[in-house]
Amino acid sequence: MARRALITGITGQDGSYLAEHLLEQGYEVWGLVRGQANPRMSRMRRLLSDVQVVRGDLLDQGSLISVVERVQPDEVYNLGAISFVPMSWEQAELTAEVTGMGVLRMLEAIRVCSGVSRGAGGPASGQIRFYQASSSEMFGQVSETPQNEATAFHPRSPYGVAKAYGHFLTQNYRESYGMFAVSGILFNHESPRRGAEFVTRKVSLGVARIKLGLAGELRLGNLEARRDWGFAGDYVKAMHLMLGAAKPEDYVIGTGRMKSVRELAEAAFAAAGLDWERYVVTDQTLHRPAEVDLLCADPKKARAQLGWEPRVSFDELVSMMVDADLRLLTNGTDPDDYDPW
Repeated sequence: MARRALITGITGQDGSYLAEHLLEQGYEVWGLVRGQANPRMSRMRRLLSDVQVVRGDLLDQGSLISVVERVQPDEVYNLGAISFVPMSWEQAELTAEVTGMGVLRMLEAIRVCSGVSRGAGGPASGQIRFYQASSSEMFGQVSETPQNEATAFHPRSPYGVAKAYGHFLTQNYRESYGMFAVSGILFNHESPRRGAEFVTRKVSLGVARIKLGLAGELRLGNLEARRDWGFAGDYVKAMHLMLGAAKPEDYVIGTGRMKSVRELAEAAFAAAGLDWERYVVTDQTLHRPAEVDLLCADPKKARAQLGWEPRVSFDELVSMMVDADLRLLTNGTDPDDYDPW
């Protein structure tokens, strides 16, 4: 019988890549979507022909219990979150409820439906396995570079704080109830499916617009912020490997290499045959209230224990995104209303 996976956040970048990967592995895939009309659903037509949709909400404990009871999943991947960091200052309470408390509600739904009690010991055979999408933003003002599984957290945004809560809660349920619950501390991972509000996609779309004569400049914030950028399609494979491991452990997932926003812009414009310095304008209003200056992964544990390696390089990723957005805009498609799958 095919294993059954339930994915929250399936309409997002990671959810779509993960669903595709699990379908390739022979899984039966279910996607959690909110009850009201979701504008992203229309962008997933090809994927949703192979995925079963179930209605529920990370803000509603009862709905999650009903979903777990109905789906009877072998694995749950909790990718649902308010994931755009700048928005977390504007909607801090909602971020806490969805990105933080949503983890608690899903863990409780699994615990209740599995009949797990405190002090249950190690993970039982047949137990629902749970993956929590933790984030490198939890490290924030970093205490060491690169960052590994033992590096202290110092989040610098409501989003990072909420992710830290969900991360520690996942550990707590693992230790208190013997649940197979793990967190993947994923560093920045991008793709042509990334939302247009994120800096990598903002850059690739900006370059495409300038190349096609649709814009004359690209406004960016802190050009010196450095991140560890990889390809989302590589990173979802690490999620699957974590739930297939013999014992539940947390892992840092990244490339181990940093690039600045300046280098991102330079590479993107170069991919289109343009000089970035002619078009990029720095805008102080785009700076974060509390900046995270650098994030760089130390993925040695994932490499040694999971056999995971990133396949797509930074330059390949940037070229992929610019090429995709050039095709998109050449076809006259609205970036906010298209089917990237």
